[in-house]
Amino acid sequence: MPASAGIFLRLPPNVITRYNGPMKLPLRRIGNSLGVIIPRTTLKSWGLGEGDDLELTDRGIRPPAIAGTSHQVLDELKRKLAAAVTARCTSRHIRAHSLANLHRWQQNGVWVSAYAEWEKILRHTDDGELFAAMLGRDERSNRLRQSPPYVGLLPREEVRKLNEEASA
Repeated sequence: MPASAGIFLRLPPNVITRYNGPMKLPLRRIGNSLGVIIPRTTLKSWGLGEGDDLELTDRGIRPPAIAGTSHQVLDELKRKLAAAVTARCTSRHIRAHSLANLHRWQQNGVWVSAYAEWEKILRHTDDGELFAAMLGRDERSNRLRQSPPYVGLLPREEVRKLNEEASA
C-alpha cells in the first residue's frame, strides 16, 4: 500500500529500505543549544513524532527500546548468544571452557547457585541436557542463561553485533 495512504509498514532492521549512503545531519543552532534535524520519513519509520524521545548513545542517535519488553529482549539476546556459541563450538569445547570458568570463579570466591546447576549439567555427558539449558525457552533455561559459564567463547565483534541488533 502506498505511503500516501497514511499506512507505514514496520520492517525488520535488516531489510534494506534505501540504497544511498549514511545521511549527514548538520549541527544547527536552536536557541542557545545545538541540535540536528532528523527527516520525517526516518521518524515515521521509527514510529516517532514530535514530542517523542530519542536515545543518544556513543554509537549514534536511535529510537528508544520498546517499553515493557526489556526482559524479553534480554532473554532473547542471551538465547541468541548461546545459539551462536553452539553453532561455533562443539559440546566438548563448551564443557571444557565452561568448567574452567566455573573452577576459576569458585577459586576467586565468585559463586552463585546457578553455577552449581551449570556444573551438574556440564559434568553429565548428555548433550541434550546441555543444549536444552543453553537454547530452551522455558523458565529454567532463561534463569540459567542469566549466569552463563560459556562466556569468552565468541569473538568480541560477534558479541557486539548481537548486542547492537538486540538494542536496535
